[in-house]
Amino acid sequence: MWKHISVNRILDFLATALSGPPALAFAPAISLAAYWIGGERALIIVALALPLVFAAAVSVANKADIRSKRNSGLLPIDAFAAGMEDIFKDNQRTGHEAACMIVELDGFPDFLDLHGNAAGNLMADQFRARVASVIRSQDMATGMDQSKISIGLHGSQNLDLEACIQMSGRIQAAVEEPITLNGTSVYMSCSIGFCLQSTIPEAAFAEWIDAANAALGEAQRNGPATIRAYSSETQRRARIRANLRKEFVAALDSGEIRPWFQPQISTDTGHVTGFEALARWEHPQKGVLGPQIFLPFAEQADLMERLGQVMRHHAFAAMQKWDRTGVIVPRIGVNFSSDELRDPALIDRLKWELDQNDLTPDRLAVEILETVFSRRPDDVITRNVTSMSNLGCCIDLDDFGTGHASIASVKRFDVSRIKIDRSFVAKADRDASQQQLVSAILTMAERLNVETLAEGVESPGEHALMAQLGCDHVQGFGIGKPMPFEKTMDWMLAHQNKINGMPKIGRQARP
Repeated sequence: MWKHISVNRILDFLATALSGPPALAFAPAISLAAYWIGGERALIIVALALPLVFAAAVSVANKADIRSKRNSGLLPIDAFAAGMEDIFKDNQRTGHEAACMIVELDGFPDFLDLHGNAAGNLMADQFRARVASVIRSQDMATGMDQSKISIGLHGSQNLDLEACIQMSGRIQAAVEEPITLNGTSVYMSCSIGFCLQSTIPEAAFAEWIDAANAALGEAQRNGPATIRAYSSETQRRARIRANLRKEFVAALDSGEIRPWFQPQISTDTGHVTGFEALARWEHPQKGVLGPQIFLPFAEQADLMERLGQVMRHHAFAAMQKWDRTGVIVPRIGVNFSSDELRDPALIDRLKWELDQNDLTPDRLAVEILETVFSRRPDDVITRNVTSMSNLGCCIDLDDFGTGHASIASVKRFDVSRIKIDRSFVAKADRDASQQQLVSAILTMAERLNVETLAEGVESPGEHALMAQLGCDHVQGFGIGKPMPFEKTMDWMLAHQNKINGMPKIGRQARP
């Protein structure tokens, strides 16, 4: 054993010496010495042999560099790729199993938005150190970006699916230990995808890491802190998603993707106070697809801004048609993604779109998720939301109660209305604790002079309770399901006939 180690050290030393710049300086002297000793034949032999010697030395030096860095940290991506190729070839000869594993922090972009780059760097450093502390000494790793690490598990007879799952569990346990940030404990989690070499025995490094990436993507689609192994089924689903992604791009241009409209009504009068525009893909073969199917494609392909423009185009056109027929729809609610809100040119484009459709800004309800309001107060998102409010648009704070928006944020952004998340509304007419939560939100909104809308109202009992508690508007399947524009006119006529002569629901007196 000691003899083997000594030979390795000697080879590493010679490789380092021969592959460095000093060795090149001696090349002319070596050639001249060969000519003096052996004449022209020796000079030709040395001239041909030297490049081969230097190339071999560089190869040995690279392998030595990989061995030395496996225990000390993350490898450069090119060294990692070379090491993985070596593992692949060795295992094809020995029949051992190896694996490529990719680990990614969950929710890292949101963490950056919330805490800033300095905190993000600290978390990334902690993440890398913890992953490196768990992997075996013979394994290697490289950083793919701040929040993503690729790991090569060296081949062995004992490496199998269960061993990879156990390794993944140990990595997750290490990552989930809290870190201290500004005196408080912050928790993080990670998702992991891996691919055993035997699953794709004939592939090269690029296909191997792509397979691990596909497994990671599947893990992330199933929620945070999830582990998935690559399989033929993973490959099939990835191919389907790739085809759907291509179809999605074409559907944006063809008009297959357009808004369906869900009504919002007043609890006082029962009249329609607006519609929310919800994206639907009217696929010619697969039928109507909801946003949970195609939004991931839009995000991955950086098409959220394009989707937003398409949605506003159709929504504003619908407002024009309602106006021409004399139907009163005071407001249309349109969701704005974080990608759209990060666009510095958003306000100018929005002004142009409203002007082109002869709509005043107050006819637009800008629906923004509550998580947006937890971001830093000086970023582009904040400036755009403030500008839209100053323009006269109504700002709707969506899914209220599920994020981290503060009361100060509600006032700073001049929020017009908070939309109470359906998780608080569900079965509130039968659950006293739900009633208390909704009542507390409504009391806060009244003190802030902000309107309220209850989402997810599905039963007459929930509708009646929201009215009694003082919620201003309601929306949900119990009022009306999302529908294409062509059906909105008939629905509004039927609804008006339904509420004619309907008695008002009295509100509870507030203390």
